[in-house]
Formats: sequence, C-alpha cells, structure tokens
Amino acid sequence: MSGSAAKIKVPRGTFDVLGEDAAARAAVESRARALLEGAGYERIETPAFEATELFARGVGASTDIVQKEMYTFADASQRSLTLRPEGTAPVCRAYVEHGMHKRRQPVKLWYLSSFFRHERAQAGRYRQFWQVGAEALGSEDPAVDAESIALLAHLLGDLGVAPVRLRLSSLGSPAARAEYREQLQRHLRAHEDRLSQDVRARIDLNPLRAFDSDHPATRAVLESAPLLRDFLVAEDAAHFAEVRAMLDAAGVPYELDPTLVRGLDYYTRTVFEFTSEKLGAQSGVGGGGRYDGLVEQLAGPPTPGMGWAAGIERILLAGPAAPPAAVAPDLFVAFEAVTEARHAPRVAFVLLAEARAAGLTAQMELAGRSLKGQLSHANALGARYVAILDPDGAAALKDMAAGDQRTLPADAVVHAVLRAQHAL
Repeated sequence: MSGSAAKIKVPRGTFDVLGEDAAARAAVESRARALLEGAGYERIETPAFEATELFARGVGASTDIVQKEMYTFADASQRSLTLRPEGTAPVCRAYVEHGMHKRRQPVKLWYLSSFFRHERAQAGRYRQFWQVGAEALGSEDPAVDAESIALLAHLLGDLGVAPVRLRLSSLGSPAARAEYREQLQRHLRAHEDRLSQDVRARIDLNPLRAFDSDHPATRAVLESAPLLRDFLVAEDAAHFAEVRAMLDAAGVPYELDPTLVRGLDYYTRTVFEFTSEKLGAQSGVGGGGRYDGLVEQLAGPPTPGMGWAAGIERILLAGPAAPPAAVAPDLFVAFEAVTEARHAPRVAFVLLAEARAAGLTAQMELAGRSLKGQLSHANALGARYVAILDPDGAAALKDMAAGDQRTLPADAVVHAVLRAQHAL
C-alpha cells in the first residue's frame, strides 16, 4: 500500500477540548458548583441518550428541536433513542422515575453536561455542545423564579460575562396562551403574503415562533400583532408582578420584552433570556423559564417547575479573552541525566509520590531533557520549587521565585516545601 492514510477529523460542528480551553471550562464548572450547591442545588447527571418519546412528548412535536434537530437512532432492539438535545425534560423524567415528589419540595438540581442538536454549525453554536443548568421542581412560589434568574445573573457576573442584557416576559397559563394563539394566527393569516416562508409554514403548528424571525417584512407585520401580555389572567399577572418586584428589590436589572419566545413548548408563566452583543446574531448566553405542566405530561404528579440552561461555549466567547492559567506545580522534581545515575528516575518518582501524598501539586521530568532543559520546563510550568536530585541521594531545592538554593537529603524535600508554604 503506497501513500499515507487520510487524516481523520472530528465531525463538523464538534470539537476537541485541549489545554487552556479545558482549564477555562474547569473554571466555569468550579464556579457553578460553588454558587449552585451553596444555594441548595444538588448535582444530577442524566444519560446521554433517552427514549425519543421523552422529547417528542415533553419538548413538543412542533418545535424545531423535535422536527429537525434531534439525533435519533434505533438500537439493536429497535427501540427509538435520541441523544439528549436539552436538559429539562431528562431531569423531569428522573424526578418522576425516582419518586422525588416524596422529598421536601422544591427539589433543586443542577447539571453540567453535553447535548446534541443537528443544526448549522457557527460560532457559539455546535452540534455537540455543553450547558450548565439548574432546575427547581415542586413550588410555584414567585421567589423560585426570582432566585433562579438571580443565580444565573450572579454566575455570569462572576465569570466576567459583561455586558449582558436580561429580557423578561410571561407566557401565562396554557389556557390564556391558547386564546392568544388563535388571535395571533388570525393576524398572521391576514398578512400571510408578507411573511417569510418559514413563518407561513408555522402558522398552524407554532405561530409564536414568528417573533424570532429576522425577516424584514415579517417584522413589520408583527409590529401590529396582538401581544400575549394582554391575555394574562389576573393570577398570572400577579405572579409576574411579584417576580419583577423581587428582582427589583435584589437589584437585578432587566427589560420587559412581550415578544420574547422560547423555542420549547413546555414553558408557562415566567420566561427570560440573557444576551450578549459579543456573540453577534446568536446572542443568547442562557435562559429559561417556568414549566408547570411538564412533569405531569411525563406521567408524574402535577408539579410546578422553574429552570434555566446556559451554554458553556457561549459563556467563554462572551467572557474575558484570557483563559485561566493551568495549575502551577508546587514542586518539580529534576535530576541529572548521567550514566551513573540510572536510579535517579526511581528516586524522583518516590519523591513525586511523597509530595502528592502530602497534598502538594507536583510533576517530574518525563522527557529526557538536559538539566538546563528541565529547569526551563519547570519555569514554563510556573513551578514554585524545583528539587534537583544528585546521584548520592541529596537534593538541591531551588526556590524559583526567590532564586536561592540549598542542599538537603531527598527525603527532607517535601517537609521543607510544606514548611516554606506555611511560612508564607
């Protein structure tokens, strides 16, 4: 066989996470964990694939996700399975399956997982992507809505995602939305010849998605369209007013946007979205809303719910340009690469193990560099101390910050580093 084999690349819309990107993602996860678990949310992870029926029933058969974007396949038993395109329906399925309605309510859960949608790949939008999300199930209190929104605002602020715009609205109850839907359909049909092809095709299935269109003529038609806020019943209006009052009291700025539409059918009452101009046309960083009927749709008891999800890739694109630095080692173990010191790597390995057992971050020479090369490598890693082992079992401990160096037995290195750290 002549010639070289063709390179194998990742599929379009997916990517490898390497080096500094991995460190940046770890920083997002660390901050999310601290914030959400501090607020009483516990970690949940659902399977990467679920029964297709879960999304068809929960997300909505008329949504773009179900109609166009899901990765669905039949397994060996001819069961229809789907790679999860979003996180709320799987969490609600787990809530039902594990009898979480018997626990003290609300049950508050958070996740950081990968999701999959077959859509046009572009900056900030991938076919495999990661989201951090939070769900609170079991309470219809407006404080749940306000806390959920404030937590995402806090997380984005902590991660340096600024400036962001928070758009806020209410979809009301399903009954009110059904009445509004009929009125909107009448308006759209009266101007059907001016609408984009996509919007015309959705008039019967999902007319509210017309507000997502950027088609100029469609936008003009929508300027005179009825608005859902005018169809809210008194109870829904009072709930939304209380959510806004709590956000005002907490100093969370927002803009009321009666045209805000989320692309999933399960939303009721409060909906919101954070956007950033840094992301261009695909400006959404994260968002969510209330989904009071979803658990019941999945054969569970009537259970109110509220939650959100934010894209990790979008957070990183909209956040600070410089990712966090990798963890610098407390100690780097080096040794002279000479013939009579063949045992040096073993001694270095023992010292490495002792350092890690003592709680130090530590690395050792693994590439056969010269001593000069090892010191250069340790400096590039940001190591605070370097232990240079000699053939006689002694070590020169170099303080890379201060520049001084002293000789001591190899088995005393770890204690010396710990004592120096304690003195700082």
